[in-house]
Amino acid sequence: MSAIALNRLTLTLGVRTILRDVSLAIPSGEFVGVLGPNGAGKTTLFRAMLGLVKPSAGSLTILGHPAARGTAGIGYMPQTRSVSGVMRLSGTAFLAGALHGERWGLPLLDAAGQADISRVLDLVGAGSLAQRPMRALSGGERQLLLLAQALLGRPRLLLLDEPLLNLDPRHQHGIVALVRRLAGELGITVLFSAHELNPLLGAIDRVLYLGGGQAAIGTVDEVITGPVLSRLYGADIEVVRAGGRIFVMSGGQEVERAHACSGGVHAGEVHA
Repeated sequence: MSAIALNRLTLTLGVRTILRDVSLAIPSGEFVGVLGPNGAGKTTLFRAMLGLVKPSAGSLTILGHPAARGTAGIGYMPQTRSVSGVMRLSGTAFLAGALHGERWGLPLLDAAGQADISRVLDLVGAGSLAQRPMRALSGGERQLLLLAQALLGRPRLLLLDEPLLNLDPRHQHGIVALVRRLAGELGITVLFSAHELNPLLGAIDRVLYLGGGQAAIGTVDEVITGPVLSRLYGADIEVVRAGGRIFVMSGGQEVERAHACSGGVHAGEVHA
């Protein structure tokens, strides 16, 4: 059974069409990297899967049911993650506040809640962070707790929106390897949105690339090609592979990461 199925899906925000007439399926247990230029619709697609953005046309099925708010079985790490209000909390207290989804606060934990928190801390290798205050943790350690938070309740689908943001290459590699291991051990489906493809190489099963209201899904070799990316970017694109990395070129120059700010294709590696 497909964990996710889009059938001629169209998503709009105001007067802007984010995705147009897109059909694709993602099987259960697959680890998919989600990429594309800024504004291509990665976060909007995740929000639609959570039932927070309604389709303008077509359908979106998640874990066998139409996408809807509060669908059980989904773990989510949003792109915008503020922990400023919980800096004095310990790792355990931080997780306890999110144990029941929308019910925030510091509930008295029953045995089941305590067991679930211990379970997710062990899964991400963060048991040593349980009693440490959030303010004393590094960015990478906080990311581990946010990932643990997304694993509460034993989800079958994990949506990770830019979990590598603001992490150095070593911590990026660690997060990707950890998620790859967890996906295999737990048998869960993972959609992992990223700013660039290279940190995900060798870990993902397939890549879902969004751009220009369209989508392409397949293996890296099938999707990260000049013709496919030219269609999605709406510009002539050349793909160069060197030193185990992949670069996207336009007009003889790298497509800069800065194109995300300017809205056009200029230079940098594969990014989203």
